[in-house]
Amino acid sequence: MKKTWKQLMVLLVAIAVIVSGCSGSKNDNGGASNSGSSGNTANSGASASDKPYAGVKIRALMEGHPTSEALLEMLPEFEAETGIKVELEIVPYSDLTSKALLNFASKTGAYDIVMDDVVKAYGYENMGYIEPLDSYISNPELNRYYDGSDFVPQYLNAMMINGKQYGLPVYGESTFLMYRKDLFEEYGIEVPTTFEELEEAAKTVYEKSGGKIAGITLRGEQGIQNVYVWAGFLWGFGGQWFDENGRSVINSPEAVEALETYARLLRNYGPQGVANFGWQENRLLFQQGQAAMTIDATVNGAYNEDPSESNIVGKVGYAPVPVKAGADLKGGSSSLAVHGLFLASDSKNKEAAWLFMSWATAKEQQIKSFQIAPNAGVSSLAAMETPEFAEKYGAFKDGMLEAIANGNIEYLPQVPESNEIINNTGIAISKALFGQDAKAALDEANDLNNKAMGK
Repeated sequence: MKKTWKQLMVLLVAIAVIVSGCSGSKNDNGGASNSGSSGNTANSGASASDKPYAGVKIRALMEGHPTSEALLEMLPEFEAETGIKVELEIVPYSDLTSKALLNFASKTGAYDIVMDDVVKAYGYENMGYIEPLDSYISNPELNRYYDGSDFVPQYLNAMMINGKQYGLPVYGESTFLMYRKDLFEEYGIEVPTTFEELEEAAKTVYEKSGGKIAGITLRGEQGIQNVYVWAGFLWGFGGQWFDENGRSVINSPEAVEALETYARLLRNYGPQGVANFGWQENRLLFQQGQAAMTIDATVNGAYNEDPSESNIVGKVGYAPVPVKAGADLKGGSSSLAVHGLFLASDSKNKEAAWLFMSWATAKEQQIKSFQIAPNAGVSSLAAMETPEFAEKYGAFKDGMLEAIANGNIEYLPQVPESNEIINNTGIAISKALFGQDAKAALDEANDLNNKAMGK
């Protein structure tokens, strides 16, 4: 396993120097970064013992997400309280892992903290790039912000690798079906519970609207974007990523049928340009009222119900991801996706970085975060239980909690080679969307997956 990642690192390190010296004053997401503020106004009379890391500077590589936006706004509070200077570099999710790997490979220690999907953490841990957090959690001098009992248990447990806590969940989500209640009522459509019913509903809306409204929209962009949503079809048709011997089996009959259905839905009833749709494009099209259904992250509910940017407030229903009628299911068709903060092994300021990680994921900040940005994916139980959360996200809260409770932790491959497996599978999905044979595309990806794992 390590050999595969080392080969990847050799390729990446040759260009790592390009980014190793960047200051982070402007990032890939249009300059959403923070170089730290003077931040010593609040607690100015505190003694040095109250701020043992005052003046220390740390950097965090963050995902472009409402969580990061909220933390950026709250950052002066942490700096004033601790005296620690923090720079957040916020980049698009599609760029996050490659940027993290370049940093790790170059061994510059440019980032003390990396935010990423827990799926990627298996590879990071396998290469020794991230450090377990257990010693910080158990240290009474460092755990003033940490409260493990407040995290959604499924989220916190997902961040454990080989019995050790490697990350703190900063946000989590599942997936569900979102559908237009008004269109379903107009056309007499029942809420789909099977993929067969899903396809029939998409066909009905598309045909009866004269093609003006897409029957369904899903992510088509190659890589983690299309794989994340297609994985619900894989599991819902009775497929899985690996067999009992750990070999890739994404070319099974169930997987092939899942891909054929996914591609057929989008080619026949999807919007124009859907092969290039990532999370944002898919979300925006649905919010604008141009599609009858979508299957995507539960956090999308916050955007659907936000009157400042949605045309369909109050018109959306939320239901579980469908499954194939009579399928022998090996796992749930809804995801359990958790994104966390990870401590870089080569950080030179680990204690200060830990304090920021534990502060950023504490309930006080989680509660504030969804009031600053549309962040329904908080990882704090206390935040979810506030009246403000219920008022803001009540339209889909029950559906979200049901999806999380039934979320499949193996929804995406949980192995060190997950990045390569996702990339190979994403290419196969893209090929099918453009009309190539699904079985042939998955056969090729399956061979590449097993080769990556040395199987």
